[in-house]
Amino acid sequence: MSSQATATDADLILKLYDLRREAEMRKARNWWVVTFWPENAGDIIKIAQDLGGQENNWFRQLAGYWSMAASLVEHGALNRDLFLEPSFAGEMFLIYAKVKPYLKELREQVSPTFFVRIEDLINSTEKGREQLQRTQANVARRMSKTGSAKA
Repeated sequence: MSSQATATDADLILKLYDLRREAEMRKARNWWVVTFWPENAGDIIKIAQDLGGQENNWFRQLAGYWSMAASLVEHGALNRDLFLEPSFAGEMFLIYAKVKPYLKELREQVSPTFFVRIEDLINSTEKGREQLQRTQANVARRMSKTGSAKA
C-alpha cells in the first residue's frame, strides 16, 4: 500500500533522527532502554503520576516523541515502510513492547489514548507485527535470564 519513499521522506527521517540526538532526549532514551523495565502496570502508573519528576519527564518525552512521529506516518506525511525500518524505529518497538502487557490497565487509569498511535502504526503492516513479535521475544528473554529485567 505504501508508495515509494521520496527524498522528502528521507529528509524528514533524518530530521527526526537528529532530534533524538538532543542532550535531554539522549538521557530519556537511555532511561527507557537501559533502566526502565516495568514489571506491572503500577510501575508505569507511579511514574506517570509523578508530575515534574525526572523519570516522568523522560517517560513523557520519549513516549511523546514516538507518538508524534507515528502520527506523521498515520496521517500520510511520512512513508510508512521507510519509517518502520528497524534501523530507525527499533526503539519505538522496544518501548511499546515494554508497556504493551499493561495497556488495558494503563488506558483505564492513565489515558484512553495511551500509546494508541504507536500501536496503530505497528499493527498496520505484517512487517510491523513481525518486528513487534521479535522485540517482545527479546524483552521476554532478558527478563527470564535475570528474573527481572532491572538486573
